Amino acid sequence: MYFGTSVEIMKRASRLRKDQTSAEKIIWQRLRRRQIGGLRFRRQHPINSFIADFYCHEAKIVIEIDGGIHDDQEQKQKDIARQEIITDFGIKVLRFKNEEIFNDIDSVIKTIQYSIP
Repeated sequence: MYFGTSVEIMKRASRLRKDQTSAEKIIWQRLRRRQIGGLRFRRQHPINSFIADFYCHEAKIVIEIDGGIHDDQEQKQKDIARQEIITDFGIKVLRFKNEEIFNDIDSVIKTIQYSIP
């Protein structure tokens, strides 16, 4: 379930769970307690050398919430490389911008629901 992650990544994930962004807090209220398809989502979940914002092991789905830094061309390239590694584990990656969470959370939730196998 952690796909070969290190102890350091596990500790970093634990710290990140205590320091969520506003967008992460909003979507977490809709993902927690098996509200979507009866599936359990985990927040700030380690996968190999990465930390996924949200992960559902049963559905093999990662949800990433992208702030403004992800508009930077260099960061976009890192995101693509990271996503390729995660998908190599058989995990689907869904990406949403902060603005989508703030302005249309219902559409975000519907997209997640439709992506569940």
